[in-house]
Amino acid sequence: MPAHTKAELIEGVVHMSSPVRAKRHAEPHNDLAGWLTMYRAFTPNVHAGNNATVRLGVDHEVQPDELLYLDPTVGGHALIDADDYLSGAPEWIGEIAASSVSIDLGAKLRVYERNQIHEYLVWRVLDQEIDWFFLQAGTFERLAPSPDGYLKSRVFPGLWLDAQAMIGGDMARVLQVLQAGLASPEHRDFVARLQA
Repeated sequence: MPAHTKAELIEGVVHMSSPVRAKRHAEPHNDLAGWLTMYRAFTPNVHAGNNATVRLGVDHEVQPDELLYLDPTVGGHALIDADDYLSGAPEWIGEIAASSVSIDLGAKLRVYERNQIHEYLVWRVLDQEIDWFFLQAGTFERLAPSPDGYLKSRVFPGLWLDAQAMIGGDMARVLQVLQAGLASPEHRDFVARLQA
C-alpha cells in the first residue's frame, strides 16, 4: 500500500477502513485505551498499543484498535521486528466495531483464533454489547461474567471490566472496578511472577 494508507490484510484480502465517527468509534476507542493504559501502568513487563500493525504471517497484517502483550522476556509471543512492527500474536486484542462488526466477528475472529490470540474483545457499539472471547483448546469461547458481574481476563490477572459501565461511558466506575482488580491477590501474584 502507499505510505500513510491504512489498510488491513485479512485472509489474503485487503480491507480499507471507513471514516472514523466520534460517538461510534473515537470515544469508545479512547475509553478502552484509558482502561488498558491504567492496567499497563501497574503491571510490569506488559505492553499496550493502539492501531499498531501486527504481522500474523503472510496473509494477515492487521491493525487492531487495542492490544496488550507480554514482554518476550516473560514469555510473550509478539516481538518488535526490525521494521518496528509487531510480529507474532499479542496475548490480548480489542476492537471497536460499528460498521466493521461483520469483519470483527467474522474474518478477524477466525484469524485471531487460528493465530492463538489468547483473548479477544469486540465492543459492538451500535448493539451496546461487549463480547470477550478466550482461547480454549484452540477455539474461542465467550467469557462469562464472574459472580460479581465483571468480565475478568484469564491471561492478565486483575484486568477487570464492568462492561455496562464501559458501554454507558461511566469511566469513573470502569476505573474503580479496574482498581479493585489491580488490588486483588491474583494481580499481586501476577506482578511477582513478572518481576521474578
